[in-house]
Formats: sequence, C-alpha cells, structure tokens
Amino acid sequence: MFWVKKAVSQAIMPIPFILLLLLFSLIIWRRPRLAKWAIASAFTLLLLLSSQLSVDYLVKPLETQYPINASSITGQCVVMVLGSAHSDIEDATAVQSLSAVALARLTEGLRQLKLGQDCTLVVSGWGGELTKHPHAEVMAKAAAELGVDASRIIQFPLARDTLEEAQYFKDHFGNQSVRLVTSASHMPRAMAIFSGKGLIASAAPTDFRARDDFYLRFTADNLLASQRALHEYIGRLWLWIKQE
Repeated sequence: MFWVKKAVSQAIMPIPFILLLLLFSLIIWRRPRLAKWAIASAFTLLLLLSSQLSVDYLVKPLETQYPINASSITGQCVVMVLGSAHSDIEDATAVQSLSAVALARLTEGLRQLKLGQDCTLVVSGWGGELTKHPHAEVMAKAAAELGVDASRIIQFPLARDTLEEAQYFKDHFGNQSVRLVTSASHMPRAMAIFSGKGLIASAAPTDFRARDDFYLRFTADNLLASQRALHEYIGRLWLWIKQE
C-alpha cells in the first residue's frame, strides 16, 4: 500500500501529469480535437502552477497556518525534525549530503534545541533503495557536525512517512510533548497526524516557499512550491480516506 500511494501521488504531480498529457496528445494525434484539448490542458496547468497566482491560492494557505516559533521550551524537551532526503555524494560531509529541504529542517531543529534546557533531538527517515544509509543516520551525523552532542540524538531510521514517524515517536516517548519541525507547507498535515495519535505537538515551521511577486512572473520556484502544496492536499485527502 505504501508504494501504491507513492506511485499514484507522483503520477498526479504537476510535471509528470503535464508530461502524461503531452504524451497522450501524441498518441491520439489523429484525433485533432482531443489532442488539442490535451495540449491546451497541459499548457494551462503549466501556466497557472508556475505563476504567483498558484502560490497565493495553493501555498500560502498552508504556510500561514502556523507562525514561526520562538517560544522557550519548559520542562522535558524533545525536538523532532521530520525526514526529507539526502544524496550519496563521494567525500561529502553529512551536511553537504542533505537536500535543501532537509538542511532547512535540521537548522531550524538546532535553533529549537537552544530554546529549551538539555533538549533531545529526534531525527527520522529511512533511506529507501536509492541511498546507502538511512536518512535519519545522515541527519544525525549532520547534527553532530553542527555541534550537537551525539548522545542527545535519537534516530528513527525505519520511518517511511509522517504517519510512521508519529507512531515511532509515540512508541518511544509515549505522550511526551514535542516541538515538531518540518516544512511550513507540510506542517498542517503533520500536526493533524500527530494530534490523531494523541500526541501534544508544538509547531515549529521552516522552509517557507511562498514569496510575494508579480502575478505575471512565471518561475520554476513557483512550480516547485505549487507541486509541494498539491502533494500536501493529496496527502490530507488520503489521510481523510484512511480515517473514514
């Protein structure tokens, strides 16, 4: 089921879906009306999703639900940084191996650690089949490179998605409260998942993608932000279906 979910979600992401529409138009080229419809649909999607309009209506509603968190952490302190991605780069440090998203999440996690007393850092994420080491392991090494004592880091290297990350946290910490760090667009879904597990999480969003710009400016950054927002909306739909 995990791989089915991943395959379906990737197929309906903007770029793969636009490419499928263009491929479909080539296959049915001898049916000009249908082919023109497919090409027009692909063009319209690319135009809208790469525009500021898409950022305003898709991305900002997600990223503005939780503000930047600068409040101090009292009592027992656990900061959890949700996983993202990394690459196996020869001779690179762990920090250099992290994706831009993972690095943004980790640096925010380290900032959150300083807001409490003797906090524990939790990092998560498996490696899939494309990397030699679990993502959690690389995140832990990167945190150590940035000055975190390795004894203060706990890894969940088998967690494949946010649902499993929340479950691993509950299995390990029970109902311990947590300062949750993830991308701003992902935060609403992450908070819903942790809340659904009965966990008390305080949101610490980072990796903001929405930027104010002219409506008639079309960029790859807007397209990427739109794709991430659509991924979140599909994820919320999947979560709702599973709960029914």
